[in-house]
Amino acid sequence: MAMKKRKPEFPKSMEEELQQFQAEQEKALGLSRDHKNQWFDPVPRQFLAKDKASTTILFGGLTMAHDFLVEGALKGLGYRVRHMDCPDNESLRFGKEFGNRGQCNPTYFTVGNLIKYLHYLRDVEGKSKEEIVATYLFITSGSCGPCRFGTYVTEYRKALRDAGFDGFRVLLFQQTDGLKQATGGESALKLDTSFFFSFLKAVLLGDILNAIAYRVRPYEVEAGSTDAALSRCKQYLHDALSGRKRLMPVLRKCRNELRAVRVDRTMVKPKVSIIGEFWAMTTEGDGNYQLQRFLENEGAEVEVQSVTAWILFLIWSGRYDTLRRMNLREADSGKNGLKGKNPAMRLRMLWLADRILRGMFQRYAKAMGLYHYHLPDMEEIARVAHKHYNNHLRGGEGHMEVGKLILNVVKRKVNMTISVKPFGCMPSSGVSDGVQSLITEKYPDAIFLPIETTGDGAINVYSRVQMMLFKAKQAAQREFDESLEKKGVTVEQLRHLPGGSKAAQPLYTGRHVVACTAANVVYDLPRFIKSASYRTKKRQIQSQ
Repeated sequence: MAMKKRKPEFPKSMEEELQQFQAEQEKALGLSRDHKNQWFDPVPRQFLAKDKASTTILFGGLTMAHDFLVEGALKGLGYRVRHMDCPDNESLRFGKEFGNRGQCNPTYFTVGNLIKYLHYLRDVEGKSKEEIVATYLFITSGSCGPCRFGTYVTEYRKALRDAGFDGFRVLLFQQTDGLKQATGGESALKLDTSFFFSFLKAVLLGDILNAIAYRVRPYEVEAGSTDAALSRCKQYLHDALSGRKRLMPVLRKCRNELRAVRVDRTMVKPKVSIIGEFWAMTTEGDGNYQLQRFLENEGAEVEVQSVTAWILFLIWSGRYDTLRRMNLREADSGKNGLKGKNPAMRLRMLWLADRILRGMFQRYAKAMGLYHYHLPDMEEIARVAHKHYNNHLRGGEGHMEVGKLILNVVKRKVNMTISVKPFGCMPSSGVSDGVQSLITEKYPDAIFLPIETTGDGAINVYSRVQMMLFKAKQAAQREFDESLEKKGVTVEQLRHLPGGSKAAQPLYTGRHVVACTAANVVYDLPRFIKSASYRTKKRQIQSQ
């Protein structure tokens, strides 16, 4: 009988050997490929309409002014809301105790602040765990891209469970998708026009209050007078929003409060801009070593970034992406790409949103006394940054951090720029520690300092800031001396300007020439002197 020929055996490829090894290991571990179950993290309980009257929404994460006014706006819509205190180092301790390792500072501070407050409700106010879980929920902000902060909702639930509050509800405020529960489910929050405009008003008013505060406080004659006036203004606005009253009379009332603050703008102070990762540059507590107040105590005027600017950036991103997708006919299908969409209508709506937002801001700003404040031109920022950082990259603040630094130097907006971000923040660190080093080489006049926050090491951060601030003070003094020389006046003459000069008024803002405010006061002298002389002459004529 003829023997069958055996096929020759060829050695297995490396890929086949790895696949066989993987299959053997999965079988040994009981991980059958035929019965895979995708892990899913459900929302413990939904926020239903029937729970609206009995549920208190906890909110926080922006500046204290924003959080307080958002509380008022949501109360005006019928919600029970309580804004939380600014996170402190005790919040960080709670966050690290109950959270996983390797998280970023904003997450530790945010979830730790929540757990600290829930402990207060349980241990001080005497509420049970069941009552807290049933009648409270928390809203926090989310993100996308390489930022890990927006992916930590599950980590929040883990920390809350370990802290003894299993089932506590967390809602996520997505920057691009509106307000929704992080993993789905029906929400009692009615995201209609009334809701968004109420929320938007609170954001705009918070930005305006903060901008006025950082303009006036460094030059106040009586320490604490600015904060006292702002505290009253915040209460007026909170009551107006919660009572759904007309805002314009309240804004004028706030303006009168702020006008009563006495200032001296002959003091030479460097102007310092704080940019960087959104949470780190926005928070006013231990999360960024109370950087804003530290700079003011060291003799600087601080320029903070507005939340409105971030909204404008999101609008710009929508327009930018739509314009480019319209040309991707093959990939996106449809006559102009974006199959099933109307890109022309989308562009018009985004343009209209930009105009409405800017119009509302300027209307409120002028009524409250914030004069000559210009919201950033997003097209200009994108244009100057694109040479060094691609506009398509959206992690963190995208290209804005690069564009802001360039414009700060070219337009002499500030004397010094600080980029602050949490330790290990991938989007911001890649920019401030990488790209910005190239920018400072191309613009040698830039005084730029990148710092990272970890919750400790405040002394090292303060030391670095003080060293760079010394250079900024020298730059501001040079601007001031040059202005005196060009105008032919002395410091003594400047300090004895005719009474009634706008330079001595808290809400005054001179024309922008250089960064230093005192120098800009000098450049505005001719107009003031002429105005004061006219009033004096008029009084003399009337007395005759």
